[in-house]
Amino acid sequence: MQAYCDSKLLDIALAFAVARHWPDVLANAVAPGWIATKMGGSGAPGTLADGVDTQRWLMTSDDPAAQQSGRLFYQRQIEEPSPLATDTGVQDKLITVCERISGVSLPADEETPGI
Repeated sequence: MQAYCDSKLLDIALAFAVARHWPDVLANAVAPGWIATKMGGSGAPGTLADGVDTQRWLMTSDDPAAQQSGRLFYQRQIEEPSPLATDTGVQDKLITVCERISGVSLPADEETPGI
C-alpha cells in the first residue's frame, strides 16, 4: 500500500513540476477516487465513468476552473495536496531521477515541451 501512496504523491509532484517549468502548458494531477475496477474492487462506490470525468472535463472544458495549471483535482474541485508535492526541491529531484533512469532530459524551462 505504501508503494501505491508514494507513486500517487510522485505523480502529483511531477504534474506540479511540469506546470512550474512550462507555464504555457496546462498540467494538473487528478485523484479519481475509489473506483470499481479490478484494483478498486466491486465494493467501490465510484464507477469507471466517475473516475474519468474530471480528466475529460480538464481536457475539453472551456470552464475557467478547468483552465488552471499546477493543481490537484478531485471530482472537478481543487484539493489541497501534500506539502511534499508542492516542494520544488522534491519536484526537481524527481525530474533528475526520471531523467537518469530514462535517459531522456526534459526541455529547458524556456522551451515548450512537445506534448
